[in-house]
Amino acid sequence: MDPIVATLTILVLAIIAFVSNRVPLGIVAIGVALSLWATGVLTLNEALAGFGDPTVLFIAGLFVVSEALDASGVTAWAGQKVIGRAGTNRLTLVVVISLLAAGVSAIISVNGATAALLPLVVVVAARAAIPSSKMLMPLAFAASAGSLLLLTGTPVNIIVSDFAAQGGGRAFGFFEFALVGVPIVVGATAILLLLSDRLLPERTGAIMPTDLVRHARLLREQYSLTLDTGVILGSAGGVSELVVAPRSPLIGDRITPGMKTPTGDLVVLAVRRGDDLLNMPDIRIRVGDVLLLQGTWDELSRQASAPGMLAVTPPDHLRRAVPLGRGAKRSLVILAAMIVLLATGLVPAAVAALLAAGALVVSGVVTPSRAYRSISWTTIVLIAGMIPLSTAFIQTGTADLVAGALLGVLGDAGPHVALLVLVVITVVLSQLISNTATVLIVAPIALSLAADMGVSALPFMMALTVAGAAAFLTPIATPANLMVMEPGGYSFGDYWRLGTPLALFFIAMAVLYVPLIWPF
Repeated sequence: MDPIVATLTILVLAIIAFVSNRVPLGIVAIGVALSLWATGVLTLNEALAGFGDPTVLFIAGLFVVSEALDASGVTAWAGQKVIGRAGTNRLTLVVVISLLAAGVSAIISVNGATAALLPLVVVVAARAAIPSSKMLMPLAFAASAGSLLLLTGTPVNIIVSDFAAQGGGRAFGFFEFALVGVPIVVGATAILLLLSDRLLPERTGAIMPTDLVRHARLLREQYSLTLDTGVILGSAGGVSELVVAPRSPLIGDRITPGMKTPTGDLVVLAVRRGDDLLNMPDIRIRVGDVLLLQGTWDELSRQASAPGMLAVTPPDHLRRAVPLGRGAKRSLVILAAMIVLLATGLVPAAVAALLAAGALVVSGVVTPSRAYRSISWTTIVLIAGMIPLSTAFIQTGTADLVAGALLGVLGDAGPHVALLVLVVITVVLSQLISNTATVLIVAPIALSLAADMGVSALPFMMALTVAGAAAFLTPIATPANLMVMEPGGYSFGDYWRLGTPLALFFIAMAVLYVPLIWPF
């Protein structure tokens, strides 16, 4: 089969598989890589080169850094400090939440920022008597806008920076994205402020995240805890309700409130059986008993994962909501060191991220197992599997062919029109498939088009990252959009109403503003 025909066929089949949503994203990406090898388009080493690409390793390291900031309570602390001073006025809260989400996503990714701030925003909305649906979509959309502030904001930024370097120009600087990111965040915040109340429904989702203050108060009331028990939800440790499951090895054991567990690491504060609080000594454990244990967060997590124990609220979930917990200072120091390395270019980006991830593990901020779990392997495999498709587009001349066809259609329309066409294609595809996969497909075409037109590739690459961030029209466009769907009580059709003006704003910025900063 002709290599160009094979490449285009694999591309079409991949898009169909992505849109159908019946095949996991990672499997589609692996299938793309293997298909390129099976059809002879690429050698085996070239087809699997994405799994060792520095970009992939850089993104993997950032996931560990994000986990450290979230698990150590840095994100919760920042959220509480900022939102806590915003009051209960809806307009003020929208502005504060949007700017906070944008700032956090620039450092720990769109999905990380949304996941970390979502519980806090729902609690604040409830306290301010504002429907959560009025707050959560602005949170997700502002996080997407904030991803354009720094190189670390999204994998797309890293990908387009590499393509910019390959296109004969240069890689983008760590802070260079802010030249377009800052005005986009400001404009997006203004749109959310003016239109969110009018275009979003008034609904409250079924999910109510944990309000730490209320949770601590309820525990003290329900288990008759006195002040002698100390701080029950703090940075070093806390309490956890564990239900004794059927066939638990603890069934039949005898315990007394106030005693320590056999390891000596946890204290049994209280025992509930149904609606009754058991205060007598020498209680024989039965199925369904609820044990309230106190200790360090690590020990509580270990006990919660023991056979036959079910956590009412997972300790890790509570731990993340405690501001500035264990390891917060180390996380901030290591984050600052990574940013310095990235900003100065002293070492390659992948090295900086891997050094930071390794330092977080060695310093004990995150355990090795948690570091592995924090990595979104779907994202890693997706990027690693789709990078060979970009390689095939370049090596086989497919990108040149598509670029030539576009030039034939555009005629003498000029680079602005060509940029508009590529941006619209990217925005449309990003609503249906991953924006990362979309950019990996469109970027080689953009490079060829820029070369054929004799203009700089930089505005094309920066415009693609802006277009890739404009995934607002469907809940499946980004994981962040999907995260807020149930807590906000949204339906599929709610997204395009607020998403359309935002997407049009992003398109305008990509086509009209970007070339002013990065001229053709």
